Amino acid sequence: MAEIHAASFPPGEIWSAPEIAALFSVPGTLACLAMQEEQPLGFVLARQCFDEAEILTLAVMPSARRQGIAGAFLTELCNELRKRDVERLFLEVSAHNHAARALYANRGFVSCGVRRAYYADGSDALVLSSDLRTRR
Repeated sequence: MAEIHAASFPPGEIWSAPEIAALFSVPGTLACLAMQEEQPLGFVLARQCFDEAEILTLAVMPSARRQGIAGAFLTELCNELRKRDVERLFLEVSAHNHAARALYANRGFVSCGVRRAYYADGSDALVLSSDLRTRR
């Protein structure tokens, strides 16, 4: 997962293997990994707390992008969270990440806040949410 993350994000935003491993000790952490012929293509990490959840990170190897993997992660994650009675899903995305913003908008996520100068490059994080009770 750390290798996928390193290939998917700029240097100031990369999570190390110990950082990712530490997330699995937190109650409510969920993960989904996509593989093809024993090669990891991407993953999503999320955390549930009561009836809300947050996507912590979603990463797809550059060579595997534009194949529907990120969308499939969102579908799987939302289906699993609904089974767990989660009502709202949150995430943060860089204001400069137009591809991810388009993906999330297409999946019904709406803006609910901004974290100014959140990322290492000084860009803002847009806080998005999706009401899982109304989205299928």
